Amino acid sequence: MSSTIYTAQATSWGGRSGKVVTSDDRLQLDLSVPSEMGGDGGPGTNPEQLFASGWAACFHNAMKAIARQQKVDMTDSAVSLSVDVVGGVAAGFDFQVTIEAQVPGLDTATVQALLEAADQVCPYSRATRGNVPVTLRVVTDED
Repeated sequence: MSSTIYTAQATSWGGRSGKVVTSDDRLQLDLSVPSEMGGDGGPGTNPEQLFASGWAACFHNAMKAIARQQKVDMTDSAVSLSVDVVGGVAAGFDFQVTIEAQVPGLDTATVQALLEAADQVCPYSRATRGNVPVTLRVVTDED
């Protein structure tokens, strides 16, 4: 077993209609259930948005690290991650994920290769591999 480098800890009160706070108090968020999921659609965020945000940032960083190794410029790049909730109460809910990258000045093949390489090293991608269907997509100026 590897030695721990860093531990993130958060506590939830009230579940999806409550709040979440990290142990260092740097993140304190109210939570609301989206109306699409039968909730009140209140002003708070939700676990899926938090999951998408964390994975997008981590994945983007993995792409940038690989690009640096390959001496590829990713200036003004962006990574968007969509988390779809699918299924239902009877069968259970699952996620589907789409990861989109836009890198101005790079051709589609280069960005696709960076996406695929990042998918192999990003901790979120590694942790969910085989459990969450993921689509990798290059966004171009024509999109």
